[in-house]
Amino acid sequence: MADSISEVTKVLKFVKETGIKFIDFKFMDFPGQWQHFTVPESELTEDSFKDGFGFDGSSLRGWKNIQESDMLIIPDPKTMFVDKFIAAPTLSLICDVYEPATREKYTRCPRNIAQKAEAYLKSTGIADTAYFGPEAEFFVFDDVRYKTTPNSSFYAVDSSEGQWNTGREESPNLGYKPRYKEGYFPVPPTDALMDLRNQMVLNLIEAGIQVEAQHHEVASGGQCEIDLRYQSLLIAADQLLQFKYIVKNTAKAFNKTVTYMPKPIFGDNGSGMHVHVSLWKKGNPLFAGSGYAGLSEEALYFIGGILKHANSLIAFTNPTTNSFKRLVPGFEAPVNLAYSQMNRSAAIRIPMYSNSPKSKRVEFRCPDPTANPYLAFSAIMMAGLDGIMNRLEPGEPLDKDIYDLPPEELKNVPSTPESLKAALEALADDHEYLLKGDVFTEDVIRTWIDYKMEREVKPFSLRPHPYEFELYYDV
Repeated sequence: MADSISEVTKVLKFVKETGIKFIDFKFMDFPGQWQHFTVPESELTEDSFKDGFGFDGSSLRGWKNIQESDMLIIPDPKTMFVDKFIAAPTLSLICDVYEPATREKYTRCPRNIAQKAEAYLKSTGIADTAYFGPEAEFFVFDDVRYKTTPNSSFYAVDSSEGQWNTGREESPNLGYKPRYKEGYFPVPPTDALMDLRNQMVLNLIEAGIQVEAQHHEVASGGQCEIDLRYQSLLIAADQLLQFKYIVKNTAKAFNKTVTYMPKPIFGDNGSGMHVHVSLWKKGNPLFAGSGYAGLSEEALYFIGGILKHANSLIAFTNPTTNSFKRLVPGFEAPVNLAYSQMNRSAAIRIPMYSNSPKSKRVEFRCPDPTANPYLAFSAIMMAGLDGIMNRLEPGEPLDKDIYDLPPEELKNVPSTPESLKAALEALADDHEYLLKGDVFTEDVIRTWIDYKMEREVKPFSLRPHPYEFELYYDV
């Protein structure tokens, strides 16, 4: 409690000394998007961190009905950062969501699920910390247009970098545009986004986020990546949301737009979010050992858990219909459920950049950046812990190029689900591992499945696709 009071004092002192005028409260809705509301700085007191602020929970996706709509947010003082994208001096605080009647954390609040996941990890005695390092790729576009009506549908994205614009009149067109699948990673002027990414990095650092590297990614048309320093589960999820917010708003300041949609361009690489995971106990790494690729027995069992539960896990790590436009063979997408050292065509890779035990980790390559990080990171950890507890062997590693395997070998390698519907059906059948420690609840699982089916899968399946006109209009 003393630490919490100290953090609260630090926030109030910062507000007073720096001339902050507004406090912006940010919190996560059920599907995975930040929401917010703002109060004048005079409304923030020491009691605010105990009493919280009320809001209407019925207006948020996947949450309350109208007859039970009152809810509370209570800010976490450890999460403050200055929001430089607002004209008036504004301090942002990430919040937890509470039931006002019981003063208990709301079970569908994704941040609460991540907090319960960390508590469950400690309760197992296996480890006390799970570190996560997400690599969220994104596209930077100059223009995006889309519309769906009962009798029409279209989308169009454009980028000055797009290879498709080599013949466009640009007065003048200078011709430096990355070729398809060759954006990783030529120097400027072919890489036209260097200054923008540098500004994104500077803004991230100013917000207290440690950045390791930035670069152009494989696809033409503005695909980028900025790598963050690994953090414990909850902090990694908090920072990933800050990251997306800062990257989008920095791009907007440059009159550009960013999307984390996995597959906005046909025929080129999509955006993934490779997630690096390791378990630690009392400051010691648990994944280093004398097994395959320098892994410990615990690490191999952790991999076994992810592979066993991958189909249901993907309902959280790849939670959109567009996610499965990326999870197809031929675009470096990890559709085959296998593990390997260095091999990027496997769903799970063991990076071999360093021999240090502290750097030994598992990289799960299936996820994409549309995932709600609180839910995705928690589910990944729960699957891995289930593997350790039940000593699930991951099978033999696959150190060959999976895409070049002969059919008789490939048929023995299991694949990821082919659609969001299939992943949700897998989650309905396989989620006991998520319920341990009351981390996820049956209500959370059922609400997630129902929400995704009713709001995304079914509406998507009812609409004609423009390509269907090319295939079928003249039949």
